[in-house]
Amino acid sequence: MSSLSVVGTTREGVHVMLLKEGSSQTKGREALKNNIEAAKIVASMLKSVLGPRGMDKMLVDSMGGVTITNDGATILKEMDVQHPAAKMMVEIAKAVDDGVGDGTTSSVIMAGAMLEKAEKLVMQGIHPTVIVDGYRKALRQTLEILNKIAEEVTADNHAVLKDIARTSMESKIVSVDSDVLADLAVNAILSVAEKTGHIELPNDNHFLSVDLDNVKVQKKAGRAMRDSSLIKGIIVDKEMGHSEMPKEIVNAKILLLNSSLEIEKPEFEAKISIERPEQMNKFLQEETRMIKAMVEKVIQSGANIVICQKGIDDVALEYLTRANISAIKRVKESDVNALAKATGARVISSLDDLSPKDLGFAGFVEERKVETDKWVFIEKCKNPKAITILIRGGSDRVVEEAERSMHDALMVVKDVVQKPAIIAGGGSAEAHIAQKLRAWASGVSGRGHYAILAFAEAIESIPIVLAENAGMDVIDTIAGIRSKQLSQNNPWIGVDVKAMKVADMRKLNIIEPLAVKEQILKSATETTAMMLRIDDILSAARGGAGGA
Repeated sequence: MSSLSVVGTTREGVHVMLLKEGSSQTKGREALKNNIEAAKIVASMLKSVLGPRGMDKMLVDSMGGVTITNDGATILKEMDVQHPAAKMMVEIAKAVDDGVGDGTTSSVIMAGAMLEKAEKLVMQGIHPTVIVDGYRKALRQTLEILNKIAEEVTADNHAVLKDIARTSMESKIVSVDSDVLADLAVNAILSVAEKTGHIELPNDNHFLSVDLDNVKVQKKAGRAMRDSSLIKGIIVDKEMGHSEMPKEIVNAKILLLNSSLEIEKPEFEAKISIERPEQMNKFLQEETRMIKAMVEKVIQSGANIVICQKGIDDVALEYLTRANISAIKRVKESDVNALAKATGARVISSLDDLSPKDLGFAGFVEERKVETDKWVFIEKCKNPKAITILIRGGSDRVVEEAERSMHDALMVVKDVVQKPAIIAGGGSAEAHIAQKLRAWASGVSGRGHYAILAFAEAIESIPIVLAENAGMDVIDTIAGIRSKQLSQNNPWIGVDVKAMKVADMRKLNIIEPLAVKEQILKSATETTAMMLRIDDILSAARGGAGGA
């Protein structure tokens, strides 16, 4: 039997043995301090990347692969975090990234600040549950304040959506070309946005929904980032199946197949006995006849390009070429499904079911050489509900970071399209909320009053970090924001890190989706509350401990 460690004793003095030898237990304030320290370390690692003046991180994996980024979600995902509390901080970033696409760094920094302020209160004798209750009250009040100052916009306001996308890219490597990329992001989202139709509301803003799976992002190094483009259709990273097939097709009638254009092998093992040469000849003729019959069905449908998810026999390719029909084989299922949305085609499983009405349409199809590869561009679709953004850049690392930046831009534009309300950036909202919370806390009695004040200080960490990263004097900056917000009765006074001064962020068109800010605050508060409620850490023994 394995020996067990003692973790408790009854009143009668009997030892209670629960854990394997090698297991450990951390209790009470020590457990809380351990978790808070780990979370603070993660937050401090991300502080330097926040804002347009933030720095980048170089991440080197175990295989020597290098990633250069300042995207909080990517940094935390690439880190091999071991501490359980640190993993919870990673989960915040993932939840925010999956939910709204931006604000991952802010959420981790804010959670770290909330825990740091809470730790001081615990040391002063305030119980963690009191702090948790105070934080949750403060969160509810914060969300009310946010919604009061938020500005409603129309869901298809191109100028506002472009400012939203551009703001999300200001802190990225791609900020120099953010104007071009923001345009692409807005046009892409508005192209695939659809009215939901399942509810009736007087405001048309709430009718739009967006499925980001319908926006394919394709990247290729080799040209300037400003050469990135939006394709009203799909790029297939394959070439035509035969060198003699037409490389340019105008008014393409597209057949999408998820079955092969070849003689498929039987599911069970089979053998054919051929004794004479004429039998072999007859067998080959029959096989050719069957393939020719398949191609004939394609020809009769009127299709002039076949896009097949599976294989196409060489003989079939030859017949298709003679019929002046282009073909692409072994196309990814995701691309086939996207093509169905873009061209209006129906994906066919059997040629026996094929009819002309199943074909899709594209104004222009062309095989182009993109650097060393050959890709097929299917574009000029009438009303495409799936499109492609082609990102270019000077190197592979640049286009990889541009792809991450484009994901954030697409997500924030989608957030505003689906919830058309915005707030100004630059830490202005956080500074305004902090002032309002301090005033509100004066009317709250008991120890919860201190928790609300701590929450306000934690939220104000965002403009503080922005100022630090810009090399500005933090005390003067925060004092300037507070005084101007009060004297001008303007909640949008924040940190203009580029000009290194305090300014009206709304006039500078530095704006963010309300949905992103709400998600940041909720995720940071709930993760903080979860950590503060932990008073016991039980760590299991490593494998092999406490043998037989």
